[in-house]
Amino acid sequence: MADIKLHDITKRYADGTEAVKHMNLDIKDGEFMILVGPSGCGKSTALRMIAGLEDISEGELLIGDKVVNNLSPRDRDIAMVFQNYALYPHMTVRENMGFALKLAKVDQGEIDKKVEGAAKILDLSEHLDRKPSNLSGGQRQRVAMGRAIVRDPQAFLMDEPLSNLDAKLRVQTRTEVARLQKDLSTTMVYVTHDQTEAMTLGDRVAVMRAGVLQQVDTPRMLYNDPINIFVAGFIGSPAMNFFSATISGAKLKLPFAELAVPEGVSHTGEVIVGVRPEDFEDAALAPPNHPGGVEFEAPVEVLESLGSEIYAYFSFEGGAVSSDQLADLARDAGVAETPSGGGGGRAVARLNPESEISEGSRARLWIDGAKAHLFDPHDGSSLKSSRQEQRAGAQAAAAAVEAESEKDPPARAAAGADGGSTAPE
Repeated sequence: MADIKLHDITKRYADGTEAVKHMNLDIKDGEFMILVGPSGCGKSTALRMIAGLEDISEGELLIGDKVVNNLSPRDRDIAMVFQNYALYPHMTVRENMGFALKLAKVDQGEIDKKVEGAAKILDLSEHLDRKPSNLSGGQRQRVAMGRAIVRDPQAFLMDEPLSNLDAKLRVQTRTEVARLQKDLSTTMVYVTHDQTEAMTLGDRVAVMRAGVLQQVDTPRMLYNDPINIFVAGFIGSPAMNFFSATISGAKLKLPFAELAVPEGVSHTGEVIVGVRPEDFEDAALAPPNHPGGVEFEAPVEVLESLGSEIYAYFSFEGGAVSSDQLADLARDAGVAETPSGGGGGRAVARLNPESEISEGSRARLWIDGAKAHLFDPHDGSSLKSSRQEQRAGAQAAAAAVEAESEKDPPARAAAGADGGSTAPE
């Protein structure tokens, strides 16, 4: 096992495209780290640089305490599981899992011992003598994982390993991956575009956008305390609703309600307010005397009943939020994932399944104002005092580094020549 450290890592292609920009990330020994973001954000490129499949243009990569920029993939002692299972169809499960060890001329008895141990962990023991064509998609993916496990690497790297599975099998295999990581206690870096996978699997999650690391935190903190509009809108399903609002004194004025300004916010004037769907409720079923709770009326256009909950899509006056950050989020995550960011004057509320609100009616709804998130309308950053202080500290540190580098420019050695430009993932 080993920790993995990315120090100011950049990937720049020959045409000048930067797929990953000055990425700093410390992955602890035995940690399950998720890299998540929309297509093209640089997450797979970052993983491939860790694996040695992409050259590093700038920065330093350490696995354990060893700089590995110039080491070949086989010398980094890592194992990678891809989206494509890449199994040999003419080999049995046993032969597929032990093939890398056979190439390394490991004793056959040792190979059998490791393969059978991995098969037991992955519940593949009864399938060892079958061919891949006789296995389900989930079983094939476990064989690919088993092939990585038998190598006993310092770290596992997984690039969207579940994306080829159907929805039900994906949930089942996701649980198996989580159990596997806990059983092995090995450092694991896992790339996905699916924020549900990210939130349910990772010890910590690194959210990326356009090659830039946005926030690294636990799933709970990403959800409850996003650092900016992009993270707030990307994490959560259905996505957070966004509204234009104004702070005047101690009041926060939304298009449909007036709330108290949440604690930890020191700001006046225009803001963008984010409210998660679950922080709304049918007023008839809302908790009584809840501090920060406010009722309001809104026309409900569409109801979606999922049995355990109801999604109520309602409209409000004032139209969509005008923000470059939300426009970028809508392009990155898809307009359908940002109800008010792309639809214009619409929001979604997640209601108790006992609600009797009807489609097409003007309903009495309730909002938990204490849970509202406030963002700067200009740069999209969180307006929490702690976040503003953190941001100021980071800017000061960056300025100090820049000033120091002008005095004594650091040597940035690229690990080999850059290849031609490809679409970063």
